[in-house]
Amino acid sequence: MKQYFKDIIESVWTVLLGMKITFKHLFTRACTLQYPDQRWTLPERSRMRLFNKIEDCIGCGQCVRACPVDCIYMTTEKRIKEEAPVFAADGTPIKLRVTQFDIDMSLCCYCNLCTYPCPTHCLLMTPEYEFAVYNKQDFLYRFAKDKPLAPPKPVPHAPQPATR
Repeated sequence: MKQYFKDIIESVWTVLLGMKITFKHLFTRACTLQYPDQRWTLPERSRMRLFNKIEDCIGCGQCVRACPVDCIYMTTEKRIKEEAPVFAADGTPIKLRVTQFDIDMSLCCYCNLCTYPCPTHCLLMTPEYEFAVYNKQDFLYRFAKDKPLAPPKPVPHAPQPATR
């Protein structure tokens, strides 16, 4: 009988303890944000969407090697010697033509590791965090502007003698 009343007192005590926490939060000011009209101010170094200033990209591929989830795809080819020299914004000569620079943001883990090794600082994380889409293929961002050069025409060779 003694244990019965002890259990009742303990259950009432735990309910009162839970109500104390509830009443404490009941009279505090709400922190609800009316989203479309108001937006959170994000920290200065928050990491959101990747962006590439393709005009400054030298095609070194260091960002591709640094990405732990392989969400960056890059294809390059050498520039022709007859072309005019091209330089990045910091003065680095661009010796490769970037024909493909794709970032699949559905695979990105937002670690920011790909931005650090970039010698021209053309790859960066933007503070833009509103990029919801309905289709997963819309998370593939294509930055390359250069088209690949036509493959060189094959040179006709003399017929090879038959070997035995």
